[in-house]
Order: sequence, then C-alpha cells, then structure tokens
Amino acid sequence: MDTTPIIVISATAIGLYMAWSIGANDVANSMATSVGSKALTYKQAVLIAGILTALGALLVGSHVAETVKSGIIKEEALCSTEPNILTIIIIGFLASLLAAAIWVTISTWREMPISTTHSIIGALVGFGLVQWGISCINWTELGFVASSWVLSPIAGCIIAFIIFKLIVKLIFSKEEPVESAKIVGPIIIGMTAFLIVTALFIKTKLSEICGITELYQVVVISTITFIIVSIISLILLKKIKARGLEDYKTVEKIFGKLQVITACYVAFSHGANDVANAMGPVAGVIDIAEKGSLGLTTGINPELLALGGIGIALGCVTWGRRVMRTVGGKITSLNHTRGFSVEFGAATTVLFASKLGMPISTSHTIVGAVIGVGLARGLAAIDMSIIKKIITSWVLTVPIAAITSALLFIGLKSIIL
Repeated sequence: MDTTPIIVISATAIGLYMAWSIGANDVANSMATSVGSKALTYKQAVLIAGILTALGALLVGSHVAETVKSGIIKEEALCSTEPNILTIIIIGFLASLLAAAIWVTISTWREMPISTTHSIIGALVGFGLVQWGISCINWTELGFVASSWVLSPIAGCIIAFIIFKLIVKLIFSKEEPVESAKIVGPIIIGMTAFLIVTALFIKTKLSEICGITELYQVVVISTITFIIVSIISLILLKKIKARGLEDYKTVEKIFGKLQVITACYVAFSHGANDVANAMGPVAGVIDIAEKGSLGLTTGINPELLALGGIGIALGCVTWGRRVMRTVGGKITSLNHTRGFSVEFGAATTVLFASKLGMPISTSHTIVGAVIGVGLARGLAAIDMSIIKKIITSWVLTVPIAAITSALLFIGLKSIIL
C-alpha cells in the first residue's frame, strides 16, 4: 500500500496547526503594543496583522528552509544507515512539529508570549534523545540558542529604554514639544523607513527578485529612502500647529501613526521569517515520502508558503487577543510614544541580530522592549508578577517541548513500526 498520500496529508495538517499556533502567539506580539496604546483597535490590529503576515509568508517567505532547525540533531545521525531510518525521521519530524504546536497552544491559552522557534528546537531535542541518545545532539548549538533567552530581552530592553528617553529629552521636556517634534520627528521617521527597507533587502527573496544582492546597494537604497521620507515628513509635520495644553496629545498622535507603521513591518517580517518554522519540516517530510531521501535543506513550494501564511493569519485573528492582552497591557501601561519605542527597539534588535547570525527570539525581544519602556518610568511601573510568569514559560519551553515530542515519537513509532 502506498502511504505517501497519508504522510503528505498528515504532515500538511500538522504544519497548518503549527502555523495557526504561531499566528496566535508570535504574530500577536507584533500588534500588541498598538492595541495596548490604543493606536489600533483589536479588530483593526488582527485584520492588518493577518493580511501582512500572509503577504510576508507568500512574497518574502523563506523558499529554502533548514529541514533540521539550526543543526540541533547532528547530520551523521540523520544520515545513518540503520533500518527504517527514513520512516523514523518522518515520525520524528511529525512528532516534533505536533509537540511544538501543542506547547505554543497551551502557552497562548495561558496568555504567555513564547518563542515558537525554541519550541521546535526543544521538540527536535526530545526526538533525537529518544532515538539516538545524548551524542546526537549538538549541545554547543543548543547552548547558543539558549543564550538568546538572555540576549533577546536585554537588547530589546536597552534599545527601547534609550529611544523612549531620547523622545522624552528631545521632545517632551522642551517648552514647545510640537515644534521640537517637527525637528526630531522627521529624523525618527526617516530612521524607521531606513530600518524597514534594510530588513526587506538584506538576504531575502525580495532582494533576489529585485537583483539587489550587495550590501552597498542596500545601504544606498535605504539611505535614499531615509532622505526622501525625512523630507516628506518634514513638510507634513510643518502643517501641524501647536495648541497649548493639547501639545502633548498632538505629539502622541504623531507617534501613534508611526507606531502603526513599525507594527505593520514586524507583522510582515513575522510572516516572512516564521512560515519556515511551520512549513520547513513539512516540506522535509514530503520530500522524504516522495523522493526517498533527506536533504538538510529543502525547497518550500508556493502552495505550502501560502497555506502557512493563511494558517498564521487565522491564528492571529482567532486567538491573538490572548497574548496581545499580556504584552500590550499587563506588563506596563503604554501610550503611543512608549509603544513606538517598543516596536522600534524590537525591530532594530531583531534586524541586526538576525543579519549577524545570532539566535534571537522576536517574542522575547518585544517583551524585553516593553520592560525597557516600563523601567524608563521606574520599577514600580512594571508588574513583576507577570514578568516572572513569562520568564518561567521561556525556561520551560525547551524541556516541555522535548518531553512531549519524545512521548509522541515513542507512541507513533510503536504503532507504525
């Protein structure tokens, strides 16, 4: 009996579930501060996030994904000649994907933001340990990943803290905050545009399509964008008039619009980057089932990218509110300038870390950035009980995903083999 159709359908279904869970937890982070600061309503946020996430997955999503995420399981184990090795790998990948999705779902239900990438890595560790033992795990790589539990939130925290303090010093502490915003605002808006364009064109599918493959080309295009956007912003902001006691509200409105732009960028990037988390292992399983061999990287066809994008969008629309409530409102109170500082700090951290090849979690970074903005107002502005719960969820992610994956693998293996 040809089992290929069953394997393909099962893998696709589990991948869709994983995509949904990514949307419900990870992507919800991108819009959480916009909702928390009331720059967007919840309905507007999930609609924008859903559309941009799907577009990011389809248009800029990774067309070649690592089948074995981050090389956690050593190549010699996966390429061994033991009996039924390909069937074992298929079972292991499916168990890992399902285990990761289950933990993300539980975390979302508990309204805790976690890293879906770390969930998959933990699940792969569980599968590898059961099948091949301790020697098959690349512990150095796993330690590198674990370091992001500290690096991500600290980097996001520091940058968001600095940005918010600069906004306060250069705008709000001045006698005429609106006039100060007219000078400082265009530079900040231009830098935001520079950041977004740089992210879209450094080592992405879009850069290949446009033929922009050299770093100097990206820098030139981003710099031109910075200048154009800054000039346009300068012209538009000149039309805004100071209104005495309403000046602070006027400045907040400016940053509210800017915050929505940065949130849209983060949502688009999530779709582009995270679709591989859901559909990369699926593509690997389908390759094994159809071709009878495993490659350490595998192509993801447009149909799978589109399906992953739809799944991520549905997750954000249906269950995104839960994590949004925590990140956008429970850690510290947010207004437009604080929300912008969070988004800018998180986007900057993720951009530079990912381009340097450092392991970093967008979820961890955004939470760290929210904490940074809270610290800028004093420790009392942060709900430490929520922080403790979030950190506990982060620490538990890898071991719980590993244990769940191991149990699923043992059960499926006993049934199939």
